[in-house]
Amino acid sequence: MQDPNENTEWNDILRSKGIIPQKEKEITEDDIIGMIENTIELKQNGDKDLTKLGLDELDELEDSEDEAVLLEYRKKRISEMKAMAQRAKFGSVLEISGQDYVEEVTKAGSGVYVVLHLYSRGVPFCALINQHMSQLAPAFPATKFIRAIATTCIPNYPERNLPTIFVYYEGILKKQLVGQVELGGPNLTCDEFEYLLGQTKAIDSGITEDPRKAKAVKDKMFADLADSNDW
Repeated sequence: MQDPNENTEWNDILRSKGIIPQKEKEITEDDIIGMIENTIELKQNGDKDLTKLGLDELDELEDSEDEAVLLEYRKKRISEMKAMAQRAKFGSVLEISGQDYVEEVTKAGSGVYVVLHLYSRGVPFCALINQHMSQLAPAFPATKFIRAIATTCIPNYPERNLPTIFVYYEGILKKQLVGQVELGGPNLTCDEFEYLLGQTKAIDSGITEDPRKAKAVKDKMFADLADSNDW
């Protein structure tokens, strides 16, 4: 019996009629070189896309791409996920007193941001800040959110300075927001507070533009529209 894989004129006729299957394409040296070049290009230029893939997606790609390259990315992603899990260890607001300050703030740890709110129970704006912190703490679990009654940390701390926000990084004070003016007034929204903390680098906020400016523009537009309707 004639071999159906032979390159003969008769086999070509049979393949064209669908009587025998098409011959599988042989992988040439040029094909191998092309695959190697594509893999090199993927490694050099594809970092951004590959780092966005999950572990399951990388597992699927390992079946069709250069295994060594993809294993390298998979290892990198696992390392990043472990580092993120280690940092995301807070997630709630911790209440402290003055005697806890050194342990919870100064010794918070390497790479840790601490947001400390000094407050008084008699100041409504402080209660609002505490409410905002309770919302932001679980959203940014890599940041340590702490609150303390001001006079337990700093004796005779002036109530006019409340609320006060101190931002620390690795135990070093990086930013302080003292009083109602610096914190934007008693009508401060949670988004506005998040923006303020994002500007200090304490949290990786997606709010990059001051919400108060956007609100001011919107209010002006409504005011101008109201004025035009008066005519």
